[in-house]
Amino acid sequence: MRGLLLLLCLLTALGAVPGAGAGAVPGSPRNISLDDAGLGRAVLDATYAFNNRSNDAFLFRTASIQKAQRQMVKGIRYIADVLISRTVCLKRDGSDPSHCHFQPEGLLHQTFRCHFEVWSIPWLQVMKTTFFICRP
Repeated sequence: MRGLLLLLCLLTALGAVPGAGAGAVPGSPRNISLDDAGLGRAVLDATYAFNNRSNDAFLFRTASIQKAQRQMVKGIRYIADVLISRTVCLKRDGSDPSHCHFQPEGLLHQTFRCHFEVWSIPWLQVMKTTFFICRP
């Protein structure tokens, strides 16, 4: 009987029991609204990290968020797939990218598909981009 109970618990955790639902494991990533305020701050932080590490003369900003998840892990881990595009603002001008227009179609227009992972600890007011990879 104990073995059956253990098996049932394991199958429930893996989402294999009807009615238990996928993602029933506490602490697993869950899809969130693309309009989530915390997600917006996380994507802003990740884009800032991208701009700081990029050798491009122009700033990039978020064009759209494609997919987003949130995971509770000693804070909040945001996982997002985002499109970022080059703006008309030069880095050396110190502009706020959110006020910059995108480059028009043409030679300087460029968009990257990025995967961002950002860790937020709200009670310490900490937001840190822990991983990102961007591809044209």
